[in-house]
Amino acid sequence: MFTGSFVALTTPFKDGKFDKGAFEKIVSWHLEEGTHGLVPCGTTGETPVLSLDEYASIISTCSKLSAGKIPVIAGAGANDTNKAIKLAKTAEENGADALLIVSPYYNKPTQAGLLAHYGKIADNCDLPIILYNVPARTGGTIEVETVIELANRYENIIGIKDATSDLTRPIAIRRALGESFCLLSGEDATIGAYLGQGGDGCISVSANVAPKLCASLHEAWQNGDIEKFSEIRDMLLPLHEAMFLETSPAPAKYALSKLGFCQNELRLPLVSISDKAERKIDNILNELGILSKKAA
Repeated sequence: MFTGSFVALTTPFKDGKFDKGAFEKIVSWHLEEGTHGLVPCGTTGETPVLSLDEYASIISTCSKLSAGKIPVIAGAGANDTNKAIKLAKTAEENGADALLIVSPYYNKPTQAGLLAHYGKIADNCDLPIILYNVPARTGGTIEVETVIELANRYENIIGIKDATSDLTRPIAIRRALGESFCLLSGEDATIGAYLGQGGDGCISVSANVAPKLCASLHEAWQNGDIEKFSEIRDMLLPLHEAMFLETSPAPAKYALSKLGFCQNELRLPLVSISDKAERKIDNILNELGILSKKAA
């Protein structure tokens, strides 16, 4: 079971290339700050613009640094089923502990198509699979009934990341599949409610910038310390909102550059955030005391 604060890692670039040194610094920081799990090569990692060699290097670097201390869930989604299988096998070869597989974007399969897509991937890899439902990015939804059917058909489909604000979904899935099926939120701003509705944790964008706070939020929940949980939940809301002022991961990457971890560099078609968004993020980083903790 995966629980707590998992960071949806950014992929740092320098002069157009994957910046391995910066990535190692970022991952090491998460290990020091108490992040509960690492998720490289997801949406926040700009995976659609990575080469297969870069993808393999990112997963390998992450897995070696983690060294079994915390789990590595590798993004391995594509809108081509065979490509997704290739990514899944590459992730497995490079030390990932599990896979995060987004529903196919752009081609908008039916629920029958999703069953076939995920089923073929499950049949062709051995790692645990976490489904990824993010309708705003993909143009389609993995319906609750489809989630339940996939979990019942395939032993290695063990959870879902749900990036919607529909808080009936975790209850419905939990009722059908029990405690063994992992429920992870993909919406930082509603994580308090999601946990209260039966969720296990969050794959977080905000954890890129405030890993200790995000980890502490989940630990307070797990320990039943509702007063501390509520305090941190409220404190983090402006950061959650700031991370989506413009298309993610641009805000997170800007914040990390301000903290000295990487260049503020994205790959087209994504571009850096506006000056107005920069000023808002600077203010929030100052309010949270994060800018005082710059990387060495």
